[in-house]
Amino acid sequence: MPEPILSLQAVTKEFRVGKSTVTAVDNVTLDVAEGECLAIVGESGSGKSTIANMILGLFPATKGQISYQGNELPAKRTLEHRSQIQLVQQNPLSALNPRRSVGASLRLALDVHNHGTPSERPAMVAALLEEVGLDPALASRAPSGMSGGQRQRIAIARALACQSRIVVLDEPTSALDVLVQARVLRLLNELRAKRNLTYLFITHDLSVVRNIADRVAVFQRGKLVELAATEALFENPTNSYTRTLISAVPVVSQPEIALRDKLAAGAT
Repeated sequence: MPEPILSLQAVTKEFRVGKSTVTAVDNVTLDVAEGECLAIVGESGSGKSTIANMILGLFPATKGQISYQGNELPAKRTLEHRSQIQLVQQNPLSALNPRRSVGASLRLALDVHNHGTPSERPAMVAALLEEVGLDPALASRAPSGMSGGQRQRIAIARALACQSRIVVLDEPTSALDVLVQARVLRLLNELRAKRNLTYLFITHDLSVVRNIADRVAVFQRGKLVELAATEALFENPTNSYTRTLISAVPVVSQPEIALRDKLAAGAT
């Protein structure tokens, strides 16, 4: 079996809250294959965002080890580590500097990570915008003057500007309407195939998961309670919490309605 691009070994994260210790992530072991999309799902407080923040290096694990390409990631990440593992946030408007134009934000990522020569970078910005389905003429616009879907495409382009290998997508479509959401998901699938990207897709919305994920990791109260291929998870979930999550997914087809009713009847 090939070496996973990302590996978590017995990872625990504890926080001090007053005089108490709260365990946000509890002894999680998880491998992520290169080129796959792993969805990390669970309700609020399940530990999924804490997992993402540890992978990004925003705070260290209390116990355990996180490895990238077989090498343990240090608590303080290097510029190369930050380039390789990038984040696309839920709200791109808060993630983009309102005082910078779209082009300037993309150019900054190229400058910081030293991709291309200074004379090459304007063309690289234009190519990034085209790659995410935007007109390069939008480079002069401010983020506030663009739609939510356009801003999320810019956030994706900024992650690509760093030549990332792993992209952590934190609820990237939850602020978008259904039509725009579908277009962004299609773009993410196209980019993953084209660039051989690895996605960690953080979400509470299982209806989105079915359209993008290869596997699903289900978290409850900081514990990994189920891990399975997406179709297998939806067809035959083994954990009662997973069955409860799936039974709450909006459905439109008769087979899905039958599955929902079956799971709801058996949920504890």
